[in-house]
Amino acid sequence: MTDELLYVYTVLRSTAPPSAPLVLDPRARLGGGLRLVEHQGLTAVAEPVEAADFDEEPLRAHLEDLDWLADVARAHHDVVAHVGGQTTTVPLRLATLCRGQAGVRRMLADAHLALTEALERVTDAEEWGIKLYAQPAPDGRPPADPGTAAAPAPSGRDYLRRRLADRRAEADRTDEARRAAESLHQRLAHEATGAVLHPPQQQQLSQAPGQNVLNAAYLVPTARRQAFLDNVPTADDLPPGVRVEITGPWVPYSFTHTNAPAPSAEPA
Repeated sequence: MTDELLYVYTVLRSTAPPSAPLVLDPRARLGGGLRLVEHQGLTAVAEPVEAADFDEEPLRAHLEDLDWLADVARAHHDVVAHVGGQTTTVPLRLATLCRGQAGVRRMLADAHLALTEALERVTDAEEWGIKLYAQPAPDGRPPADPGTAAAPAPSGRDYLRRRLADRRAEADRTDEARRAAESLHQRLAHEATGAVLHPPQQQQLSQAPGQNVLNAAYLVPTARRQAFLDNVPTADDLPPGVRVEITGPWVPYSFTHTNAPAPSAEPA
C-alpha cells in the first residue's frame, strides 16, 4: 500500500554488537502497531497512523492543539525510551512522517551520514539534565537587607526606600544564582563529552518555583555517571536561595540532531 502513512519514532543500527533482539512494545501507540524498516545498516522504528490525523493538512491543524501534541509527545517518548533501554538509538523529531516503507528507506538513505554520526556520538552514553533556580524569598517577597525590612514602613518615603532595597536584594540574589550556574556548567561540561545550554524555562510553562538560571543537558558516558553526579552540588553547597534539579538518565535527545525530515508528511 503505497500511501500508507508511517510515523517514524527513532533509528538504531541494524547490526548492533551481539545482544538480545530488539523487543518492541506490542501496544499500539499512535496507530496500527510498531514495525521495523531496515535500510543500509540502519533500522527505523515506525508505526502506521491515520491520514485523517497525520496527513499534511490535519497535522498542521493539530500542531496548534496543545493537548493533542502532549498525547503524541508522550507516545513518542514512551516508544523511544523503550527502545533506548535496550540499545543505542537516535530519536527523530516529533511527528516525523514518511509515505510507506519506501519513504522510510529514502529518509534513512538521505540522512544516513548524520544518523550514523549521531549513533556513534551517543553510544554508551546517556543524557542528564541539570537546572538551577533562584528561589523567591520565603514570604513571597524578594529578600531585603534585615535592617530595612524588619518593620512596616511608617511613611511613603520609607516605603519607597524599602521597595528599592527589596529590588536590589532580588537583583543580588539573581546575580549570585547566575554566577553559581556559570561555575556549575563549566564544571559539569568538563566531566561530560557534550553539553547543551537550553533557553531558561519560563515559570508559566515549567510550573517550578523560582527563576530558572540554568537549563542544561550533558552527554555523559555511562561508565562515568557517578563521577558526573558527584560534581552536582547538594543544597548545602549552593548559595542560599538557589535550588538544583537533576533529571535523567535520558535517551540523549539533545545530542542526536540530524537532517532527518521535518515534522511533516512527504507529499503523496
